[in-house]
Amino acid sequence: MKKIDKLVLGAFLGPFVLTFLVVVFILLTQHMLKYFDDIIGKGLGADVIGQLLFYFAIFMTPVALPLAVLLSSLIAFGNLGEHFELTAIKAAGVSLIRAMAPICVFVVLLTGVAFYVNNNLVPKAALEAYSLLYDIKQKKPALDLREGAFYNGISDISIKVNKKFPDGVTLRDVVLYDHRKNDGNKEVTVADSGRMYTILNERYLKFELYNGYQYTEGASSEREMTGQKKRNPESLSRSQFSKAQVVFDLSSFNLERTDKKFFQGNRIMRNLNELDKDIDSTRREILTQRLNYYQYRPSYFTYLFRKDSLIMPREVYHHKQYRDSVARLPYIPKTNPVAETKPEVKPAVPSVTPPAAKVDGTKAITKIDTSKTEASSSLAAKADTNRKPDIKRKPQGLEAKRAADRRLRLNTAAQKSKTKKKSTAKKRPSIVKPVPPPAVVKKKVLTDSARRAKLDSIFITPAPHNVLQGAANQARQVKSQIENVNTSVDNSGVELRTFEIQWHKIFSSSMACLAMFLIGAPLGSIIKRGGLGVPFLVSILFFIIYYITTMQGEKLAKQAKIGVVTGVWMADFLLLIVGLFFLRQARIDARLFEADFYRVVLDKVKRWFQKRKAPVTAVS
Repeated sequence: MKKIDKLVLGAFLGPFVLTFLVVVFILLTQHMLKYFDDIIGKGLGADVIGQLLFYFAIFMTPVALPLAVLLSSLIAFGNLGEHFELTAIKAAGVSLIRAMAPICVFVVLLTGVAFYVNNNLVPKAALEAYSLLYDIKQKKPALDLREGAFYNGISDISIKVNKKFPDGVTLRDVVLYDHRKNDGNKEVTVADSGRMYTILNERYLKFELYNGYQYTEGASSEREMTGQKKRNPESLSRSQFSKAQVVFDLSSFNLERTDKKFFQGNRIMRNLNELDKDIDSTRREILTQRLNYYQYRPSYFTYLFRKDSLIMPREVYHHKQYRDSVARLPYIPKTNPVAETKPEVKPAVPSVTPPAAKVDGTKAITKIDTSKTEASSSLAAKADTNRKPDIKRKPQGLEAKRAADRRLRLNTAAQKSKTKKKSTAKKRPSIVKPVPPPAVVKKKVLTDSARRAKLDSIFITPAPHNVLQGAANQARQVKSQIENVNTSVDNSGVELRTFEIQWHKIFSSSMACLAMFLIGAPLGSIIKRGGLGVPFLVSILFFIIYYITTMQGEKLAKQAKIGVVTGVWMADFLLLIVGLFFLRQARIDARLFEADFYRVVLDKVKRWFQKRKAPVTAVS
């Protein structure tokens, strides 16, 4: 590394670390002011407050890094220009871009670090910070008894103290209402004085009461146990004490942590891989909702538009094909690898020597004499009609099986012939009467005028009230269903754009460091003012422009008025163009912040207007 590089890096790194810490502190303070009322008065320890501040500091890193790069580059090159070191570097033949090279390499590396922080550390820090903040909000305030007022912080207990001494322990005129039985103010304890302190690592609150009475209203325990009834079931008992001790559980005042899985769905707590899954699932949900509308559309209309054909959009049709293919997957029978490898057992077939095949490879045709086989089978069937079939005996070979089938067919044919003879013998001759043919009714054919008159009478006839009411109710129902579908699709679209904005924001906030450097370094060499005065004002001005442009672009992208890429990257492109303009002006040593520069520009504009207004003389 050359001495010029060491000089430039030394002038940049010191202000960068200082400005980064200052910017993080300012942003953290501004962010924590929103939750100041939720944190103060909860009795939180220093460890809980430290964790909350640490997580929010990491969460503010993507915003603090671009501003720190802008401010530190302005200070570094402003100091170099103010002390004429930048002039000496240029006089030595080193260009401005070569002088900016070491800082540019550092900023490129810083951009990679910023991307890693935005993608890995910031989502985890946001999850920890906001889950802890939610638990802090749900936590009860610390025990704080005030004089002359009832305190209801402890569950089912009301405490009133008329006098509380400066030591915070000694009390006077103490009144306790016990509502743990949920039957009203029936147990009251009154004491002249007492002491209050916590025990067992502040898990329990102990009261030591002196010179008091305890009042209990209700039925006596003896009558309740024996089940006796009396006319006046309410009773009042009073007991006096010189010293009494009451202990209350303070477990409800502890900070209970909620499971973080309930907060992981937020977009700021997701990295790129998780956002990709969210975007894909949201897109599929939108396509499913649109596909359901196209499929259920015929049920919305009873007669009108019911048979009209409606072409699905390309993306909806592809989603339908994909979903149908996925739905068919569970019904495909699975192949059994064991059954496939098991050898197939074939039935025993009598060996028949086929005739010799031809030399040319063609199959030989075997002729079978069917006359002999039919005769043999008929003889076998006649011989076996009177014999019962042997169930235990198993047929051997193909011929035995065929013989058994023929015997069965012959038996069934014989039984049918016997039943037919019996039925014909029992039948008596009956006289069949001829059935006259049905009379042909001629339909009355309406003429065109009659048909038209009938249709006109149907349309002219006023519809009944119940028909109109049913039609109106059905129309309202269809309208409500369509509005619900549109609302659901719009909400899913907003959620999709939100995830896409966060996905692009991880990259854009990292690239903002490079855009801010291209603004700060040339602008510092032009201004030639170091310190925290002018550079701080200029950096705040550009940071406000960057912040407002980013917020407005994200808002318009979320409302679908502009594209997501345009809305998120708009601020970076704007600052990049401004930075390239400042770099060009710095290379030519332009004096943008001097009055003489603007006077020269104004004179050029005046001369141009004078030339246009001057009359043109004719040339002879």
